[in-house]
Amino acid sequence: MRDIVASIRDRVKQLVPTQVTTRVRESLVDYGVRTSDRRPLPDFLIIGTKRGGTTSLWNYLIQHPLVPRLFPAWNTKSAHYFEEHWGRGEAWYRSHFPTERQREALAKRHGGPVRVGEAAPLYMFHPLAAQRVAGLIPTVKLIVLLRDPVERAYSHWKERRTHGIEPLDFAAALAAEPERTAGERERLIAEPEAFSEAYDWYTYRARGRYLEHLEPWLERFDSEQILFLPSEDLYRDSRATYQRTLDFLGLPPYDLPNFKVYNDRRSAPLEPAVRAELTDYYRPYNDALRERLGLDLDWADRAA
Repeated sequence: MRDIVASIRDRVKQLVPTQVTTRVRESLVDYGVRTSDRRPLPDFLIIGTKRGGTTSLWNYLIQHPLVPRLFPAWNTKSAHYFEEHWGRGEAWYRSHFPTERQREALAKRHGGPVRVGEAAPLYMFHPLAAQRVAGLIPTVKLIVLLRDPVERAYSHWKERRTHGIEPLDFAAALAAEPERTAGERERLIAEPEAFSEAYDWYTYRARGRYLEHLEPWLERFDSEQILFLPSEDLYRDSRATYQRTLDFLGLPPYDLPNFKVYNDRRSAPLEPAVRAELTDYYRPYNDALRERLGLDLDWADRAA
């Protein structure tokens, strides 16, 4: 009997902290929503690309004293409002950002403008995100990281593989992509509050057709509102790319002690045959992107 009582007591001790944590989290979320009318919308969005360095750039930015983190603190880099949580409404979205008073205090303390944002690489790829962002925050600044689409696709597959979601090898996953994602983009358009894991997880090849997914943004936002950054520049010279981003956001210079790479995934090199096939596949898309944006995106030379 004593053993049973002791066992129950131990289980209760284990449960209580979890229950308290849950209540605290719920209270903070509720507080954020209740004070949403005092929480301005973000000044900038990092909208892509997936596996292009968005997590690294976000973590560099929030080390700047004038770039606050999201609220509550467990939100790492995004509310995922414009793709996954659209149905929760504007008040819920605003709840993730600091209040006007917090902004003012931060600006006074550090003597400069505060810039609030989030980073969600699915925004660029989602078929409805551009029109949603334009409707809610038309003056927002957009940051777009563009990585060699071959390397991006392979890195995307490695991430899914590491998380135990992808059972297929890379070549097989590329071959299965059309069947896995068939109709998902159309469903997201037809059902505005829907979310598709397949569309997020298995679009290895499709996400690298960058111009196709950027056109809705280019149609709705002035060129001065968009900063395009080759991911290879961020990897090669993080400090210079970071400072370029600060200039774009109107933030004063701020140096960091180091530029750690986040979410790096080392692995065996991509098989030459698969690389060659993807390189040929993306060539016309890359040429169209360079012409449309007027950017030097010679990924092979940059990577070298």
